[in-house]
Formats: sequence, structure tokens, C-alpha cells
Amino acid sequence: MQKDLLPFEKIKRKILIRKKSISSSKFGCEPDKRPVKELINYGIVNIDKPSGPTSHQVSAYVQKILNISKAGHSGTLDPGVTGVIPTALGRATRIVQTLLKAGKEYVGLMHIHKEIAEHEIYHVCNEFVGKIMQMPPIKSSVKRRLRERQVYYFDIMEIEGQDVLFKVGCEAGTYIRKLVHDIGKKIGSGAHMAELRRTKAGPFNENTNLVTLQDLTDAFYYYKKEENEKYLRYCIQPIENAVKHLPKIYVLDSAVDSLCHGANLNVPGISKLESGITTEGIVAIMTLKKELICYGIAKLNSDEMLGDKGLAIKTEKVFMLPGTYPKIEKA
Repeated sequence: MQKDLLPFEKIKRKILIRKKSISSSKFGCEPDKRPVKELINYGIVNIDKPSGPTSHQVSAYVQKILNISKAGHSGTLDPGVTGVIPTALGRATRIVQTLLKAGKEYVGLMHIHKEIAEHEIYHVCNEFVGKIMQMPPIKSSVKRRLRERQVYYFDIMEIEGQDVLFKVGCEAGTYIRKLVHDIGKKIGSGAHMAELRRTKAGPFNENTNLVTLQDLTDAFYYYKKEENEKYLRYCIQPIENAVKHLPKIYVLDSAVDSLCHGANLNVPGISKLESGITTEGIVAIMTLKKELICYGIAKLNSDEMLGDKGLAIKTEKVFMLPGTYPKIEKA
């Protein structure tokens, strides 16, 4: 198995059928066929953040480019750090909550303050894989106290003199600058982070339609001035791409509207689901056309959801608008 994978990337889920059903073509819309006007206020852009602006400024730029009322990013990057920063648009902004807690990957350059044998560098870096205790830096958005964080992998890609090129996959909330500092302290020479780039943020990476702010600007120009949707459709992804890392439940058409009004999901409303759902985990609830309805907290595991009754999901945040699917009156 490839070792440089985040935890969700290692999971192979199977589809479990509870009740076969076909969704009506009269309601809803497959995500890839959503009108561009809707995507602009209900999509997500995988921005390649440049060095210089803050993450908040990047979101503000996206908002201004697309002329929308709000946009939200999926986790802060320092101004000097570049790379993947998924930015949700309009009423999709709340989806970033599921990405904030998702694993991240970075490629960085660590400068060690004196000559150290390569085998010693490899040995010490390997000691920082697994559960580590980390004190957030002085300039951070969280309380300064020791926190446990998980480093999934730390791969040394190249060593040239006192410069170490590395790739690290870690739990959300891990400070890479502090990680490098702690490695330098453990080595006994000291070290600092010379450069850093984020290459993964949950299901988004450098290969998932990563675009610059200029790309987005040009795409929106072609859409507005020449009515050419092609480039904007490449830049703006359906909101459903932001939950690819979550386990999923697919519900019957008859269950959709009540969920849109904030109701919890009971077992009878489930058509099919993915294996490996655990109680208290976050689960995305989808239509049979693979549209995101909402996400919530599992109250049963996958096997228990194949039964006849019970509360399956406690709804947390709803994204689909009421009335998208018809209200089904109970007899």
C-alpha cells in the first residue's frame, strides 16, 4: 500500500443496499449538470494560494472576482505559505467545517543550522511520525497549551547539505513550522522552515482542478463577456466534491424534503449506504442522484442501518433547499 496517504485515502468502502430504488428525473439535478449560475453561489474553488496574501484575503479576492456576497476558506495558511486552499462560495460556505478537520499534506524545505549526518536526520524525523505533543506557536489562533496531534507520514525526499526537502501528512491543526523547530531541537542543531507548500486539504490536492486567482478571473470574464461556460466549470467544482472524504448514505426521494427542513434521518428513509460508518462519526447524506442534502452525526453503524428501524443520523447542517424534492404526505 502506498504509504503517503491520509487516513481517509486508505479506506475502501463498499456500497450496501438496504432498499433498491430509482430517483425520479422530475426532481433535483446531478451535480455535474448544475447550471453555472447556481455553481457560482453554491460551489467550491480549489485555489492555488500565492505567497503574500492571508487566507482571508484570498477568500475576499474570490468573492470580489465572482461578485458574490460571501466565500469561506478551508483552513488558514500563513501569508508566506503557498498551495491548496479550497474556497467555498455563497451558501456552500458552511461545508468548509468538514474540511477544517480533514487531514492535510505539505511539502517543505527545512534548513538545519549545522552539518548533521544524513542517517541521524532520517532517524530523528522518523521519531515524529505517529502521535506527537505540540505546543502551538506564540502567533496562533488557539490557546497555547500542549496538544496531541497525529503525523501520518514524514517522508524525506532529498537532502542537500543542510537543506532537507520533505513531505508530511498530518492531522488538522498541526503546525509545520513548529514541527520543524522541534525536529531541529531534537537533532541538537536547531532548524527552521525555509519554504512550505500545502499539497492536500482533505479530498482536494494539486491534481483536483487547482486554479490561480488569475485563472478564476479569466474564466469569469469569458463567461460574462463571451457566454463561454467551459473555463468557469473547470474552476468551480460542485459542493459534493468537498465531502468525498466522508462516508455517505443515499436516501429515498420520499425522505429528501424532510431532511431539507432539518429532520433527522431514520433507517426507513435509507436506500443504500457505504460500509465502515461508525457511531458518532460525520456522515454525508446524499440523494440517489448524488446531490448533497446535509451532513450529520451517525447514531448507528453501517450494519445497524441495514435494519428496519432506528435513528440513523442526527442532522447537523443542511445544504439542499426545501422544495427541491416534493413533500411526501404520509397516508
